[in-house]
Amino acid sequence: MWPPRGPVIVQFVPEHTGETRNEQLTRNVGELLQELRVAQAGVQILFGFLLSVVFTDRFHDASGFEKSLHLSAVTLAVAATALLTAPAAWHRLLFRTGSRERILAVGNRFVLVGLVCLALAITSTVALIAKVVYGGIAMVVMGVLCLLIFGVLWFVMPFRLNPRPQPTGPPK
Repeated sequence: MWPPRGPVIVQFVPEHTGETRNEQLTRNVGELLQELRVAQAGVQILFGFLLSVVFTDRFHDASGFEKSLHLSAVTLAVAATALLTAPAAWHRLLFRTGSRERILAVGNRFVLVGLVCLALAITSTVALIAKVVYGGIAMVVMGVLCLLIFGVLWFVMPFRLNPRPQPTGPPK
């Protein structure tokens, strides 16, 4: 039954790829960094858009609520950027120190939190646009719709595809 009741105990299910532990860690770090490239592109585009909005004439006429919603979206985009780029920076700084396992364990958690920040930043941006163009009801409808889309596609569907909880850390 999903979601499980009570605490979820996540156990690692080893991959049987014929790789050595070091080869597997190297591959896993490479996969993590490749996944980050996809997410980072979205954050960069959104962040650029959010930064440019401030310099428009219409932004200066925005309500305090609209400016606050914009600042929230910018803050979430900054958090997503920091969280989604941290594992790449760590890899570059620590790649010869034997820290791959730690980079994977912590990096995976950072990526998940970064994806939540990205989803919230996009949702806030869409809600802001809906508010400015159509009003408060459209803002709420579009905000809820965005949250549902991200929640289902990014977080519910993976558990539907594989109902067993998966590890969040590196292979053991």
